[in-house]
Amino acid sequence: MRTNIEDTVDKAGEEVTLCGWLATKRDHGKIMFLDLRDRTGTIQVVVERNNEKYDEVALTKVESTLKITGTVKERPENLVNKEMPTGAIELSASVIEILSKADDVPFAIDENKSKVSEDVRLKYRYLDLRRKKMHDNIVLRSKVIKFIRDYLADKGFIDIETPNLGKSTPEGARDYLVPSRQQQGKFYALPQSPQQYKQLLMVAGFEKYYQIARCFRDEDTRGDRQAEFTQLDLEMSFIENEEELLSLIEELFIALVEKLTPEKHISQIPFPRIKYDVAMEQYQSDKPDLRKKKDDDNELAFAFVTDFPMFEKSKDTGRWTAVHHPFTMPQTDNIDAIKNNPETVKAKQYDFVLNGYEIAGGSIRTHKPEILEAVFEVLGHSKEQIRAQFGHLLQAFKYGVPPHGGIAPGLDRIVMLLAGEPNIREVIAFPKTGDGRDLMMEAPSPVDATQLDDLSLKILDKTPKNDTVVE
Repeated sequence: MRTNIEDTVDKAGEEVTLCGWLATKRDHGKIMFLDLRDRTGTIQVVVERNNEKYDEVALTKVESTLKITGTVKERPENLVNKEMPTGAIELSASVIEILSKADDVPFAIDENKSKVSEDVRLKYRYLDLRRKKMHDNIVLRSKVIKFIRDYLADKGFIDIETPNLGKSTPEGARDYLVPSRQQQGKFYALPQSPQQYKQLLMVAGFEKYYQIARCFRDEDTRGDRQAEFTQLDLEMSFIENEEELLSLIEELFIALVEKLTPEKHISQIPFPRIKYDVAMEQYQSDKPDLRKKKDDDNELAFAFVTDFPMFEKSKDTGRWTAVHHPFTMPQTDNIDAIKNNPETVKAKQYDFVLNGYEIAGGSIRTHKPEILEAVFEVLGHSKEQIRAQFGHLLQAFKYGVPPHGGIAPGLDRIVMLLAGEPNIREVIAFPKTGDGRDLMMEAPSPVDATQLDDLSLKILDKTPKNDTVVE
């Protein structure tokens, strides 16, 4: 039976079988030292010259996978490596099996990642993930998600999946569209968020919903944003102000930090509540960095920013747009004020910020159809467009919709900050590049012409034509 490397520290004198990757190799002619690595740690392996696999192992390249049986021995006190959890022991190899051989790797796994170009790291992501820091980041991400699930389940929340194939509706960012083969000429959209579905779950009576949701937005990427991302999506019924929900999020993240990253310290509890106008006046930002020492990676300065404007003018079109999204409840029920003086209307919107990053956005939702229709009219939608795009939601609201609200913390950014990384690509197993490409899978890529025919699609050639005549 295989033993994990981390469990060998208490097995001096016992025979064990270990499996893992050959991290380093030092051949001294009569004796060879290997470092064997698995997901739990690294151990030094001693191979004597009389071992029948000695010559083959000597020719085996690093990152090959090995299975080694041997006896765990204590190292002499003067040879103990205090930098390794297994530094007081070593494995004296008796039987070695080479499970698979590796080619020359494009970069050393133990090399500082800053010395390897990010394009190379992303092309060989499966090797990049063998680095201890990258491995630890992904493990931290897993622990964060498990903690959140357990915490919310204990609070009575129900984990409900919503569709990834939905309806394209104007919610802010550009949709990723999916053509339908069975309904020719029609398209699904990948969700920018599960916004409408979670509101419909409130109509359905679930009252406390959450999911770890995958979201998709066809927009330019940057260090803290990807075309596809993961958020904790959460919604509660029968709340009319934000404090009940903000207190829940505050308690969740205090408990999470204390459990998973105790080396971090939260600068202020309870988290400050700052009105949007005050944040803009005092910090010139709606996501202020409240750390006392900006270079202290272990300081976590959480805050909530509240009372946002409901509407803002688009710089591109000059039309009114929703600061958060159209489903946010205005702070007034006066429909005339909403329609005629949108610049004066505040929203029941709140953001959750950490160290200068927005890590969540949320709001109390509009549950009155007449107010929702008024908001859409301000945004420039005709009554016909409103019925065509949101008729399903307005119809549902005719059957007893409870007051409700929610919030959606972005897990990629949160784990990035907890791990002390500069961008979210360091905490996502298989991220995209800045321009949305997957270098490992070489995606996006062309598809077979028959696939396009099945969908009744044709690719237009938009390559600029060169009309210059050469004589």
